[in-house]
Amino acid sequence: MKSMAFKSDILMKLSYKKYIFLLTTVVLLTGNSCKKFVDVNVDPNNPTSAQLALLLPSTQISLVGNMSQLNNGTSTIIQHTIASTNQSRFQQSGTDFSSSWDGFYSQTLNDVESIISSGTAQQQWGYVAIAKFEKAYLYSLMVDMWGDIPYTDAEQGQHNTSPSLENGAAIYEKLLLLIDDGIANANKITATTLVPANADVFYAGTKTSWISMANSLKLKLYNQIRLVDPARSATAIKSLITGGVPLINSSSLDFTFKFGSSQNPNNRNPWHRSEYQSGKSFYQSQSFIDFLFTRDDPRLRYYIFRQNATVGLNNASNSNGYYGRNPGDGTAAPADQSRRSTFGIYPAGGLYDNTPINNLPSTNIYLTNTGATGTAKVVAVTDGTGAGLMPLITYSMVKFIRAEAALTLATGDDARQSLSDAVTANLTTVSTYASANGGATIPAASITGYVNRLLAQYDAADNNGKLNLVMTQKYIASFGNGMEVYNDYRRTGLPVLRTLLSPLNVFPLRLYYSQTELSANTFFAGDKGSQLQIAQQITPVFWDK
Repeated sequence: MKSMAFKSDILMKLSYKKYIFLLTTVVLLTGNSCKKFVDVNVDPNNPTSAQLALLLPSTQISLVGNMSQLNNGTSTIIQHTIASTNQSRFQQSGTDFSSSWDGFYSQTLNDVESIISSGTAQQQWGYVAIAKFEKAYLYSLMVDMWGDIPYTDAEQGQHNTSPSLENGAAIYEKLLLLIDDGIANANKITATTLVPANADVFYAGTKTSWISMANSLKLKLYNQIRLVDPARSATAIKSLITGGVPLINSSSLDFTFKFGSSQNPNNRNPWHRSEYQSGKSFYQSQSFIDFLFTRDDPRLRYYIFRQNATVGLNNASNSNGYYGRNPGDGTAAPADQSRRSTFGIYPAGGLYDNTPINNLPSTNIYLTNTGATGTAKVVAVTDGTGAGLMPLITYSMVKFIRAEAALTLATGDDARQSLSDAVTANLTTVSTYASANGGATIPAASITGYVNRLLAQYDAADNNGKLNLVMTQKYIASFGNGMEVYNDYRRTGLPVLRTLLSPLNVFPLRLYYSQTELSANTFFAGDKGSQLQIAQQITPVFWDK
C-alpha cells in the first residue's frame, strides 16, 4: 500500500525519537494497515501515555503522507502543476483520490480518535487538544474537497461499517465547537508544553504554537463561509483579530510539515521523490510558468528548475528552457523526460535554477540574470536535499485571509498592510529556506522593492482590483498546497486561469469519492453511488455561493 510505505519512510527520519524507530520496524514487519497495527498494540483496558507518544506523531505523519494524491490533483486542477492529463482536462475517476480518502479514514482519523478516547480517559489533555486540532483541520479539509462526507458515524469500527454522508455545513459547525473544546483542553495544561517535544512533529509540543494554529484555523473557516453568512463571518473574524487571542503571527509559527533528506528509507518531499529520478510523471504547468515569468517574479527560479536551457513548449529547441505543458493538453507525451522543466528548490527540496534565462525582458527588475552562472542539467536523485515542505497554514496565508476578509467583510483590518505582510513573509520564507539548502537568497532590497511595486498597484486599483491582487499573490505564494488554492478559486474565481486547450468536462466543484468507499459502503448501494459521483462534478460545496 503506497500510502503506508510513505508513512513508514517518513517515520524513520525522526532519528532522535528512538521509539519511533521501534514503531516503524513493527509497521515494516507487519505490512498491515495502521488500524490493524493499533488494534494489536494498544490495549484499550490499559492505556498509557507512552502509547499516546507513539500515536501522535503517527497521526501527523499519516496526515501529510495521505495528502499527497489530493495535493497533486488539486494542484493540477488549479494549474500549479500537471500530475495527470485527465485531471488537467477536468476529468475525474473514482481512483483519483481514493488513496487520500481511504488513508485519512483508515489511518489518520482512526488514530486521532484513539488519542482522543485514551487521552480523555487518562486526562492527558495535551494529547487530546492536539488530536482535536488535527481532527478539525483534516475534517474541514475533507468537507472542502468532497462536500458531504461521513463524520458522526465514522470511525466506529464494527459498530458501523457503512457510515452515511453528513451535510458539510453541519460538520463545519461541529468542527468550530471542536476547536474550542481543544483550546479548553489545552488550557488545562499549566506548563508551556502540551506533550513531550519528541512526540509532536509540528510544534515540539509548544502550547502557544498549537493555540495559535487553532485560532488561525478558525479564522480560515470563518473566511471560508463568508458567502453563506457574511455578518456572522465578519463578527467572528473581528473578534479573532481584536480580541487578544493568539494567531499565527510570524513565519516561525507556520503549521508546516518538514520532510527529511534520507534516501534509504526515502522520506523526502513527494515531488522530489517523484521527479528527481530518471522516470518522471509530472509536467510543470506552462500557465503557472508564464504567470510568474510575465510578472517579473523572482520565485520562478525557486519553484521551477530547467533541465535544459533552450528547450521550450512542445519540445521546441529554441526557447528559454521553461518547457512545461499547457493545461488541458491531451496530446501524447513525447520522449522528453530529460528536457521538461521540473520542481525546484522550494518547496520540493530540489535544485535552485541559477542558469541564465536567454529572453528576459530588459525591463525586469527582480527576475534577472544577475549572478546567474549555473548550467542546466538533467536532475538525479542525488540533486537537492529532498527535505522540502508542505505548507498547511502559514503566517503568509493568515495575512492573505485577513486582507481578503477586510476587503469583502469590512472587518476593520488593514488590507493593504496585510497584503504587504503576506507577500514579504512568503518571499522571506522562500529565500531563507533556499539559502539553507544550497540555493541563493532573495536580497532584502528585492523583497522590499517587489512588495512596494505591488502596493503601488494596490493603491491604483478599485476594490475589485485590490481583491484580484490579493488573491493573485496568494495563488503564487501557496505553491505546494493545491488544496488551499482550490478553495480560494471556487470562493472568489480569482485569479483568472488559462482556458483549457481540450477540456473533457466542466471545472470540478467537488472531487470524486473514493471508488473503494463506493464499493464497500452499503450506503452507496445500487446506483446511488454512481449518481452521487456524477453530481460531485457540478455540485458546489455549501460555502461556494
